[in-house]
Amino acid sequence: MKRRLTAAIGAAALAAAVAGCSSTPGGASANDPSKPANATGTVNVWLMGEAQSSWPELVQQVNDEFAAKYPKVELRLQYQTWKDKIGNLDAALQANNPPDVVELGNTETMKYILNGSLATVDRTSFDNNDTWIRGLVNTCTYQGKLFCVPYYAGARVALYNSAMFQEATGSSQVPATEDELLSALDRIQAKNRGGAFSALYLPGPYWYAAMSYVAAYGGTIARFDNGGRWHGTLNEAKAQDGIAHFVELVKKYNHGDLTANELNQAAVLGKHKTAMLYGNGWEASAALDPLSGDPKLKDAVKVAGMPGPNGKPLPSFIGGSDLAVTAKSPVQELAKDWIRMFTSTRSEQILADKETLPNNLTQLAPLKENPATAAAANAVPDAWFTPVAPGWAAVEKQNVLVDMLNAIFSGTSVDQATKTADAKIDQLINNPS
Repeated sequence: MKRRLTAAIGAAALAAAVAGCSSTPGGASANDPSKPANATGTVNVWLMGEAQSSWPELVQQVNDEFAAKYPKVELRLQYQTWKDKIGNLDAALQANNPPDVVELGNTETMKYILNGSLATVDRTSFDNNDTWIRGLVNTCTYQGKLFCVPYYAGARVALYNSAMFQEATGSSQVPATEDELLSALDRIQAKNRGGAFSALYLPGPYWYAAMSYVAAYGGTIARFDNGGRWHGTLNEAKAQDGIAHFVELVKKYNHGDLTANELNQAAVLGKHKTAMLYGNGWEASAALDPLSGDPKLKDAVKVAGMPGPNGKPLPSFIGGSDLAVTAKSPVQELAKDWIRMFTSTRSEQILADKETLPNNLTQLAPLKENPATAAAANAVPDAWFTPVAPGWAAVEKQNVLVDMLNAIFSGTSVDQATKTADAKIDQLINNPS
C-alpha cells in the first residue's frame, strides 16, 4: 500500500498554514467512520518538533495505522516550532485554512476554546479517558465540554550536579527536606566561592518557580468568586508568604544576573556554574550538550523531587500538550480518529518507554519507580496549573507576573508589587484574549 504523507517545517509550514491547509472532505463518506475504506479527502496535522525528534516511531506507527484504515485519505503532516506556532495558527485561522488537528501547549488551549476555534470531542471515545491526568483534562475543559485530548504531561523537578553534592556533603542525593537542602547548598556555596557560582540557580523573573512557592504556602494566583468573575489573589497573605520565600532563596543563592530569565538555565548547570536548578526534566540533556554544556557531566547530572517549605515536596506546575480538532475542519471525524490512534494505549506506551509522561495515571504509575522519571511522575498528580480563565493568556502575554518579580528585585516591596499585579490581573483575566 502506498502511504501518502507529506511533511513540512519552518517557513514551508507557515506558507502551508496561510495558503495550503484546507482539507478536502471528498463527499459525505469522508466524515462517516462506518465506511473507512470509502472515505476520501485530506487531513492536515500540526505537531510540535518534539514528535519528530523524540518519538518519530510513534508518528510513523499512527500514520501507517491511519493509512491502512483510510486508504483513500491523504495525510499531510507539518512540524511546528513553539516560537512560531501561535503566529502560524492565528494566520491560518484568519485565512479560514486551519489544520484539522493541532497540538497545543496546555497554557495555549483556553484562548482557542474561548474564541470558538476548537471543536468539541467525546471523552468516552478515547482510550484511558477515565484515568487521564486531571491537570491536563482541566486545560481542555470549559463549561462542562471537552475541546481537546491530553497528549503528554510534564512537571518541573530538581536538576542537580550529584558530584558537587557528594564533595560538599558526603552524599550524592538531594536531601529530603528543604531545611536539609539549604544546609547542603550552604556547604556547596562555601566550596565554590570564586566567580558567579550559584549553589541554587533560581532566576528572578522565573514566575513558574515563584508560583510553585505560592502553591506551597496554600496561595493562588487568582480565584473565581461567587459573582462569576475572576480576581487576582497574589496580595493575600499565603501568596505573599510564598513569593517572599522565593525572593529570599533567589537573593541568597543566585549570584548571577537577577533579571535573566530561566530560558538558558540548563547552560548554567552545564557550565558548572550551579549545583542545582528547578526545571523541566528534559533540561538535563541540554546541560550535557557539547555547545551549551558539558557532555562529561553525563554521570553527574541527575533529577530529583524538589523539596519545598514545611517539610513537603515543592508543588510543580503541570506542563504538557493536548491535541485538538479545529472547528472549521471539514473532516472532523477523520481528525478525531487520528487523535484516537495517536493517544491510544499503544501509542502512549511508546511515550512512557521513552521516559515521557503519558496522558493517564495507569501508564504513568510504573514511571513513579523509574529513577529517571520518578520525580516528575510523582509530581504530576498533585501539580498546580494557571487559572483556567478567559483572559489568562493576556496576563501571560503582558508579563504581569514577570513584571511583578522584576519590580520586587528592583526594590519594590512584596506587598506593593502584589497589589499592582492583582490590579492588572483584574483588568485582564475576565476578558477573552
